[in-house]
Amino acid sequence: MAPELDDVHEIIQIDSELNKIRDYDILLERVLLEARRVVHADAGSIYVKEGDVISIKFAHNDTKQKSLPPGEKQAYPHFSIPINDESISGYVAMTGELLNIPDVYNLPPGLPFSYNTAYDAKVNYKTTSMLTVPLKSQNNVVLGVIQIINAMGPDGRVEAFTEQDESLVTHFAANATVALQRAYMTRAMIIRMIRMAELRDPKETGAHVNRVAGYAVEIYERWAYKHGVGRDEVDKNKDLLKLAAMLHDVGKVAISDVILKKPARFTPEEYAIMQTHTCSGARLFDDPQSDFDTIAAEVALTHHENWDGSGYPGWVDPVSGETLKADADGKPLRRRGDEIPIWGRIVAIADVYDALMSRRVYKEAWTEDDVLAEIRSCSGGKFDPDLVEAFFEVLPRIHDIRERHPDED
Repeated sequence: MAPELDDVHEIIQIDSELNKIRDYDILLERVLLEARRVVHADAGSIYVKEGDVISIKFAHNDTKQKSLPPGEKQAYPHFSIPINDESISGYVAMTGELLNIPDVYNLPPGLPFSYNTAYDAKVNYKTTSMLTVPLKSQNNVVLGVIQIINAMGPDGRVEAFTEQDESLVTHFAANATVALQRAYMTRAMIIRMIRMAELRDPKETGAHVNRVAGYAVEIYERWAYKHGVGRDEVDKNKDLLKLAAMLHDVGKVAISDVILKKPARFTPEEYAIMQTHTCSGARLFDDPQSDFDTIAAEVALTHHENWDGSGYPGWVDPVSGETLKADADGKPLRRRGDEIPIWGRIVAIADVYDALMSRRVYKEAWTEDDVLAEIRSCSGGKFDPDLVEAFFEVLPRIHDIRERHPDED
């Protein structure tokens, strides 16, 4: 059956929107969302190939989501599946073939794979129909798998996925893969910049920046929900913030190794030099070509500003070093409150949480109870109280991100 004209228009619109997304993780989640939406699926997961396994990156379940309070996001487990013929998703990743199964509890005899019902039992959810589609590159290499679960009919009952559903998701997956490859290239370039910073500063690891960026997006989403920010604007800003937050400390490449790699606390003079990394980072984006450049510059410049005006660097032009607003002594006035861009205020919390939770050459990791007590005590001082509240509301997601991006031994 040929797709309806409205379906074709919808796919074209989705393709256009996906092409605008820069961040790899955000694109993966959007791919899963749109793949489910075009075929009216209740649930689904998206996996990415990593060596000889596929690892789950995102999972959605509308039925389970409805049981959560408004604005709260569903958690999901993290696991990998061998690429072999023992599981449905592993089989699709191995063969590159689509599988459309009307009822996973009643598989025809003779198939090499089976369906593990243990997860359904664990989460109290019944999987019935399942459409599993490979994500293939233009040269036919499998990059991942989309698994769509439980097609919902007009009467709210679970149906089998149709041949038209197969066509829609296959076409969509092909276009999504192109966007994923481009997003991966963007992520790779960002990671290279971070690795350059890591060569200078051992604390600036890929795991750290991925965690800070992930925390920042979760905090922003919760804050935006509470402030009635529209979905389209939230999706656009999530994409920009994720990449910008990863580069929050990139200005440290301009700091001397004598200071940057010092295995002890800084002297006041060294700390003053260290503070200049905010302006150095912002200068990397001083010729903005896009919204990303603007947000990245704001994050780099202001993620050490404090809500009560006790942070740094204050009202300075990062390019010229000129003081934009001065106090009675001619020193730069500190930014305070809403004078600090929302992106800098968000990354400030994310960065401090991760730094305190992590071991450094000059300190042991704090216990989480102590870290959370510190963040609460800084509400209204160092941190925006509104954002502290949002942070605690998404704490389960924060834990989830920390688990997904552990430090290397």
